[in-house]
Amino acid sequence: MQRTLLCRVGRSLEPGLGGAPTQRGELRAAGCAPAGRRGGVEAGRRTLARLRSMQTLLVRLVVLLGLTSRLLETSALTGAPWGRASRVFLSPSQVKDRRLGLKVKDSNFTLGGFPSLILAGTIHYFRVPKEYWRDRLLKLRACGFNTVTTHVPWNLHEPRRGQFQFTGNLDLAVFISMALEVDLWVILCPGPYIGSDLDLGGLPSWLLRDPKMKLRTTYKGFTKAVNHYFDELIPRIVSLQVQEDGPIIAVQLENEYGSYHMDEKYMPYVKQALVTRGVKTLLMTADTGQDLTGGRVKNVLATLHLRSINKATYETLSSFQGPSPVLMTVYTASAPDGWGALRHSLDPHLVMRDAREMLAFWFSLNFYMFHGGTNFGFMGGSAPLHSYLPTVTSYDYGALLTEDGDYTPEYVTFQELLRSVTVPSHNLNPNEVHRPPQPESRPRVVYKPVTATYYMSLWDALPYLDEPTRSAKPVSMEKLSVNQGSGQSSGYILYETAISSGGLLTSRGHVQDRGQVFLDNLYIGVLDHASTELTIPRRSDYEGSQMLRILVENQGRLACGPDINKERKGLTGDIYLNKSPLRKFKIYSLEMKPKFIQRDLPNIWKPALFQPRGPAFFLGLLRVGDHPRDTFIKMQDWTKGVVFINGQNLGRYWNIGPQETLYLPGPWLQPGANEIVVFEEWKSALVIQFTDSPQLGY
Repeated sequence: MQRTLLCRVGRSLEPGLGGAPTQRGELRAAGCAPAGRRGGVEAGRRTLARLRSMQTLLVRLVVLLGLTSRLLETSALTGAPWGRASRVFLSPSQVKDRRLGLKVKDSNFTLGGFPSLILAGTIHYFRVPKEYWRDRLLKLRACGFNTVTTHVPWNLHEPRRGQFQFTGNLDLAVFISMALEVDLWVILCPGPYIGSDLDLGGLPSWLLRDPKMKLRTTYKGFTKAVNHYFDELIPRIVSLQVQEDGPIIAVQLENEYGSYHMDEKYMPYVKQALVTRGVKTLLMTADTGQDLTGGRVKNVLATLHLRSINKATYETLSSFQGPSPVLMTVYTASAPDGWGALRHSLDPHLVMRDAREMLAFWFSLNFYMFHGGTNFGFMGGSAPLHSYLPTVTSYDYGALLTEDGDYTPEYVTFQELLRSVTVPSHNLNPNEVHRPPQPESRPRVVYKPVTATYYMSLWDALPYLDEPTRSAKPVSMEKLSVNQGSGQSSGYILYETAISSGGLLTSRGHVQDRGQVFLDNLYIGVLDHASTELTIPRRSDYEGSQMLRILVENQGRLACGPDINKERKGLTGDIYLNKSPLRKFKIYSLEMKPKFIQRDLPNIWKPALFQPRGPAFFLGLLRVGDHPRDTFIKMQDWTKGVVFINGQNLGRYWNIGPQETLYLPGPWLQPGANEIVVFEEWKSALVIQFTDSPQLGY
């Protein structure tokens, strides 16, 4: 029975770091419909929800069978007792000589020479406003964790080749130092690839300007870029290692490379690149059970993602690593949501049962995510399943804190569990331990609705924008000569060409990802991953040529999988009209960076006396008192687009769901007038509403 169950269900069903369950392609097929057309899918949603519940139960059973086998095997190898007194919990303030670092001794981790569990939670600094970093870290510590895990997104730190950003919301050194201030260790994941459901898994898109690029290999074009990046990144964190009296106790090489495994020399190269630049703390890899061997590196600790775990996993781990502590680097309770799919739900009873099992077996663990935060701007990636599935703006992820950092019932339950099974110091009675204070919840507010009183058609704005690129053939975003030769990374791109007849327009899969087609200003339809043909009418009221326009949205590059090398966006090849390739394009880069919204948009706003159709920009003013607070924007009756507040990109909205609100952090508001700009692709509602609670779907 166990063997059959493992064979049938012990596959990549649980979402990992940048991964997703194999069923999510069907979920989108059942739940996604063109904007404004969602009828007829509810029955499918309910059926799939029942299937997901059954799937989750089976997966958890497989995991627990694997955990039990690990207990038996570890006991046989070490004869170690599993009593409460063994589960020592050490934080930085309790270790006199931190410079000894994190060590592996038989089946234990040691800190300062004493055995200790690593109880970690993941927080991505780049998905949380800097003003709230301390609040989130304090809540992690108060919950009972002693370590924060964070990943470093290369694409955000080097958005253009050779131009680095390590300030503001990307000030990594400040985040790490703040962790030490609140008595937390740090596990750092510097990549270069990190997954994390980010666009291209956190790799910069300008790498794809090289037509021969082979990401995550020792291809010279890739390693040259990695070396340059590490030359900037690693010196910023070397002094923050535990050996230098800092909080970084471990550094993870890459992420889940066993599932990619394109180059046997690559992982040793990453190790050498870190070590030669001064990384001397404990190194580790992280892979799923079935990919454990492919991602291993000699003399580097192998850790696990809670996926595809069975008895053979631990046998394999022991065969090349010997007696060693088990660190479940990604214990994940949920998965990111995708546009048009069912929302992933969390079963707290299963979560607690798994956690109790792992702690009973003396596993160290990392809860992914402790706090998910938000895919602000266009940072979210997509899932590479049966059909392309872009990630929603919220990265709530079923975490122990909500998207805006509030407590969940699961937080309290997990806090009670950790307090019941851990001893904070080897010399202290748990009843005498001082528990860190728990921060109060931050108040939210419902602001009065804002009416967008002005609008500007995209077509009216075009003459005022930067000079378009002219090309005989379509050019993808990445290959445009913009951003000092780094190409366009995200947002939208508009292609214009003259046609003299109607007929059948065919994309042959070259529209990446979603292209709205217009004849002059008349909307015709959409070309995307599922729809590759449109009929273009011949307008009888025109003589001569007409302007064919294709407004393409980059919905996020694949976050993982072997196809990331192909993830160029826009029009990636020829578009055909009546089987003939179209030529002579004007191409407008619409990356919509803060500078574009704040300064580059022309002052040609018109009164919005009715509900104009998009694509268009809409302008409204939100007036706030002396103490701005968090809120959520609700784009009810709008269709699809992006919201900006004082130039900050809050992210995408789309009426196909499941997400219905956008998180607006209070620190991004200012007393008095705040400018809201909405780019709406289709049908506007003019009124922007607010609520004090996230609405992320059912």
